[in-house]
Amino acid sequence: MTQSRRHFMRQLSAAAAGPLVLPDWTETNALDHVKQSPANLKSPQEWAQDEDFWAWVKTEFTVSPNVLNLNNGGVSPQPKSVQDAHIRFYQYANEAPSYYMWRVLDQGREALRSKLADLSGCLPDELAINRNATEGLNTVIFGLNLKAGDEVVLTKQDYPNMINAWKQREKRDGIKLVWLNLDLPSENEDELVARYVKAFTPRTKVVHVTHIINWVGQIMPVRKVADAAHAKGIEVICDGAHSYAHLDYKIPDLGCDYYATSLHKWLCAPFGSGMLYIKKDKIKNVWALLSNTEPDGTDIRKFESLGTRSFASEMAIGTAVDFHQAIGSARKHARLHFLKNYWAERVRELPGVHVHTSLKPEWAGAIALFSIDGMKTTEVDGQLFGSHKIHAVGIDWENIHGVRVTPHVYTSLKDLDRLVAAIAGMAAKQKKS
Repeated sequence: MTQSRRHFMRQLSAAAAGPLVLPDWTETNALDHVKQSPANLKSPQEWAQDEDFWAWVKTEFTVSPNVLNLNNGGVSPQPKSVQDAHIRFYQYANEAPSYYMWRVLDQGREALRSKLADLSGCLPDELAINRNATEGLNTVIFGLNLKAGDEVVLTKQDYPNMINAWKQREKRDGIKLVWLNLDLPSENEDELVARYVKAFTPRTKVVHVTHIINWVGQIMPVRKVADAAHAKGIEVICDGAHSYAHLDYKIPDLGCDYYATSLHKWLCAPFGSGMLYIKKDKIKNVWALLSNTEPDGTDIRKFESLGTRSFASEMAIGTAVDFHQAIGSARKHARLHFLKNYWAERVRELPGVHVHTSLKPEWAGAIALFSIDGMKTTEVDGQLFGSHKIHAVGIDWENIHGVRVTPHVYTSLKDLDRLVAAIAGMAAKQKKS
């Protein structure tokens, strides 16, 4: 480990160990330092295979040394700097809750909004800070002015909470849901876009697109779907729960009108932290889910009338942004894709093992799904943990069946060697039986 890296981490950790109220809520010397480092001359793909660098990153996490967590797609652990910031703010608020929460910590929200907007590539006035993607997307789904007979295009592979929200609007308001059933994985952009476009009619008002399909890690061509929808006057909602701080992009790149994500996934922010984006000229079109004095107003802050919430969790998001920026979006994206391919390329050569996710970076990042011939999903998942203490997640949803594996930046190649050996062992036993 080089001296510069030690210095970098000391600076990053100092942000969490400093005074309770900082003069500048957006200061991040660590990021400035890593940008000036000569090592930054390497490409993201070269960084992806620098095991010394990623071993150093792993030291910032307090994950179990025995249970191998490969379900980071569910919720990611936080680096110690984020945990420390969260605890510090929590203890601080407990000194005099109503004073420190509302009069001190609450003053950090606008600086945090600006920091998230910088990472997202949008205006601060287009971002609301909330608790998760489900809350953000429900805000839009229930807030749009839709009437009986209006059509919404979505897929059976979208996230269940969003599917249920749309079904509730269908049941309550009489809108019509137009379903696509995707065959995944796919590396045919034109075919995927054509499926959506074919479903559009003069009555289509909204198309709902999931940026990364959580079941298999499929990256969807959101921008091309959005462009085709806008050409017909159709609004676009994007579920970015699994793509934010995972893939290297800015929200406006997607061309969507509405977008929400969970920051406790790939950004590694505190549990129960999220973000809603609405294009500035569209804010007035969405009613606030939890109403305030101007539920149909033009201020993005109308979506933050949550009442008492965890100010400590919210303020610690800033430290998670600093940590992510210190690594860098391009480096992180490259590493996550490299980790997925490291294990998937090896197991797909094993007899009876199938990988149901693309190995190309334009079609998938960290998430991948595999199955073993002759074994039920529950059997594979159960044996992974029961015999090898590897925590993944079994998926049986619509036409998707297998075990989902999601490594993160703290996952080592030795960890993935352990996974490959476990899969190889199960496949070999299955072949003999």
